[in-house]
Amino acid sequence: MTNGRHILVFPEPADVARKAAELFCDIGRGAVVNRRCFNVCLAGGSTPKAAYTLLAEEYGNSLFWELVNVFFGDERNVPPDHADSNYRMAREAFLDRLPFATGRIHRIPAELGAEKAAQDYEAVLRRELGEKEARFDLVLLGIGNDGHTASLFPYTKLLHIDDNPCAAEYVESVHSERISLTFPILNSARHIVVLATGEGKTEILKTVFSSAEDVERYPVQGLKPADGQVTWLIDKAAAGRLFESGIGLDVITAEDPGGKTALEREN
Repeated sequence: MTNGRHILVFPEPADVARKAAELFCDIGRGAVVNRRCFNVCLAGGSTPKAAYTLLAEEYGNSLFWELVNVFFGDERNVPPDHADSNYRMAREAFLDRLPFATGRIHRIPAELGAEKAAQDYEAVLRRELGEKEARFDLVLLGIGNDGHTASLFPYTKLLHIDDNPCAAEYVESVHSERISLTFPILNSARHIVVLATGEGKTEILKTVFSSAEDVERYPVQGLKPADGQVTWLIDKAAAGRLFESGIGLDVITAEDPGGKTALEREN
């Protein structure tokens, strides 16, 4: 996991959320200028939720929201109003609070059942992004304590799908059906931003960055965009053991929590 990877360490989870919101807007503005639309894929989880809330509350004038096309990286097999729905979380945190254009929010229709939802969402992705050059401008992701990302869990068949952008599977480790985007479309993204905060992520981060590649065991190691970049935004608590590993870290200090990321310095 070395090509196109940058690890940014921030003092607190709030700093991670703010930098995620800033990158969201920076990448979005660039996409709008260059391609007249911004295709973004959202993640579930508490840290992305904090970033979404900031976007709604403080960045409402930072982007042409009517030119944003919203997609989702994964979904649980639940209706859109269910407490576990990633769509519901994103809708309540910021989708309902900003002027997105009608028809530009594309949720995974999990209420149809996992297999049908995956089939329908594949059709949406191909229709909206194109058959051959399907690319997100930005994909937001997290990492689970087992090394999963989106709903790509260890030792599951979804890790090996190379012909469909979206698929479904019953995941024994979480006792539920999941619908997830697959590596081919995730790795076609121009930018992938992975968020991780809290001491609970310390061991898995140390493992995935210092271990030999084993995507079966640690799916997040499969994030290797062919023509893009992976930026990790993590807080000091999550970074814990990385400081002793010799892994190159770009540390953003408490005095400069808005410090530029490697991505911004290169552009």
